[in-house]
Amino acid sequence: MSKQRLEAFTDGVIAIIITIMVLDMKVPQGADLSTVRSALPVFLAYALSFANVGIFWNNHHHMLHVTERINGMVLWANLFLLFWLSLVPFMIRWMDDTHFASLPTAGYGGVLVLCSISYILLERAIIKCNGPNSKLARAVGGDLKSKVSLLIYVMAILLAFVRPWLAIVLYAVIAMLWFIPDRRIERVV
Repeated sequence: MSKQRLEAFTDGVIAIIITIMVLDMKVPQGADLSTVRSALPVFLAYALSFANVGIFWNNHHHMLHVTERINGMVLWANLFLLFWLSLVPFMIRWMDDTHFASLPTAGYGGVLVLCSISYILLERAIIKCNGPNSKLARAVGGDLKSKVSLLIYVMAILLAFVRPWLAIVLYAVIAMLWFIPDRRIERVV
């Protein structure tokens, strides 16, 4: 399989994930401002999730841009990433249905942690396939940004059991850290 086919498949799956997220949003049952205001938390959770899925997609695109070849391990690692990303709509629905209770909010963070870990595993599988001197290997180096993000995710998950809204703020902070595409990859191209 070519990397272009893998990228096209991933693009399609991510497009479906985003579509499911928006289709799961409940339409406000009124036309007044208070009804719209009551829908604001789930809209903000959707916006954060859209940004997170978009960040994974954007960085995935950059990573594949510097990838010369893929193998079976890369395919499986990519599917592992897509599996965890596909759970994001479920987690938003659970948070909304429980009014952002502690466990669903922590679970949302858990899914984002597993998305991050699976992305790192995909990155490592690509590096193993392309060699330690590949463009991707040179670009990511020690990957401090990923490690810091995982640490903040773990703190946010624990915080979700005390103050769920603070956990969501930390999830947003991590998204802001990754909002700009990974410049390390752009430098080696």
